Amino acid sequence: MPCRDGDAWWSNGWGCYVKTLKRQPPKADPRWAGHWEGTIYECYDPLVASAGGMALTYRWSATPPAGPAAPPDPRVLAQQAIAQMRLHAVSIGIVPEPRVGRVGVIGMPTWMWVQNPGPSTLGPITRTASAGGFSVTATAKADRVVWQMGDGATVTCHGAGTPYADSFGRQSSPDCGHIYARRGTFTVRATSYWNVAWSGMGLTGTIPLNFTRTTNITMGEAQVLTQ
Repeated sequence: MPCRDGDAWWSNGWGCYVKTLKRQPPKADPRWAGHWEGTIYECYDPLVASAGGMALTYRWSATPPAGPAAPPDPRVLAQQAIAQMRLHAVSIGIVPEPRVGRVGVIGMPTWMWVQNPGPSTLGPITRTASAGGFSVTATAKADRVVWQMGDGATVTCHGAGTPYADSFGRQSSPDCGHIYARRGTFTVRATSYWNVAWSGMGLTGTIPLNFTRTTNITMGEAQVLTQ
């Protein structure tokens, strides 16, 4: 049998020419057989067709069926595209500064922001991976940065936040801030949550990612700091 027939390839395991069903059916369709991942493929058997039988059937598979001309798994190409992006956790900007001798005042606004906003820390960023004449393109964008403040509070910020400047004085951050009610040293965790949308080879999908960075800040009372 020829290795390829148009955009279909021969699978010895299935005994037919296989190609991705261009319009994937809803997950409730019985062709999914209860699966939520993977792909529905067309399976065309020319021998059955020559005998007048039902030559075209539909089958589910987690990965493309093997064959001498089988295409790569689009999800693998999507992961390769993501690897090219070199995504990583944000660098934490925060006041009070996480340095020895720096102490914030409880009851005063704490500002948080992303020090290095850019394609690899917040997106958007797009990359393409190819193999065997097939390509998949992925676009990644951070949806939010969730700050765990170490005192039990969690603050969700959309965007990079606003860097603090001395001219702001005692103002609260306009988009990403917190107020501590007790003194102590707190571990602050900033987690960026990403959505990666990919498409190619007639399929689409999404891949969630997240990255975390931590730092420590110290909060004290005003009367203690002025002694």
